Amino acid sequence: MRCKKEDMLLYAVTDRSWLNGETLYSQVKKALDGGVTFIQLREKELDEEHFLEEAKEIKALCREYGVPFVINDNVDIAIAADADGVHVGQSDMEAGDVRKRLGPDKIIGVTAKTVEQALLAEQRGADYLGVGAVFHTSSKADAKGISHETLKEICEAVSIPVVAIGGISKENVSQLAGNGMSGIAVISAIFAQPDIEAAASELKELTAKMVKA
Repeated sequence: MRCKKEDMLLYAVTDRSWLNGETLYSQVKKALDGGVTFIQLREKELDEEHFLEEAKEIKALCREYGVPFVINDNVDIAIAADADGVHVGQSDMEAGDVRKRLGPDKIIGVTAKTVEQALLAEQRGADYLGVGAVFHTSSKADAKGISHETLKEICEAVSIPVVAIGGISKENVSQLAGNGMSGIAVISAIFAQPDIEAAASELKELTAKMVKA
């Protein structure tokens, strides 16, 4: 189950900061009902046992919707949960090593900030790239921004899908038009909103217009 370009349109990354007594499962379900096309489970706090349990539950949910499901950073959990793949940053395990562990059929996403990083990731077996931060973001205090020019250069340099990440919202998504990416990856633009399903639905519509522009 490797990824298709259309799977990348609206890529939602989970965050338990905004649960407010709700479960992550129910929030992900609302996002899926709103039309997200890809889910990444990102956990910084949970212990391995609960992380795995959650990964298996959300993987089953994503299967019902036919939406690819990947784990952020943790290759062991991705294997144990039989997730569709894993997303790694530049400081995590290198794409070629991840491919050796996951096998040929799983999705590997890699974060890239330069054309060199992007080309190397593609060469080593990445299926898609997450490129950013394209706007200022609060989810990663140390995230260095990249220019929209660099985003465009990366999209032109590689043949795999690129998703723009970092600080993207319904207010600024249209500013990314013309750079050649397949979609956007967001956290707060969906999960911090009072109506997750409506937020996802609106953002998907805006992103589809932006990608075609």
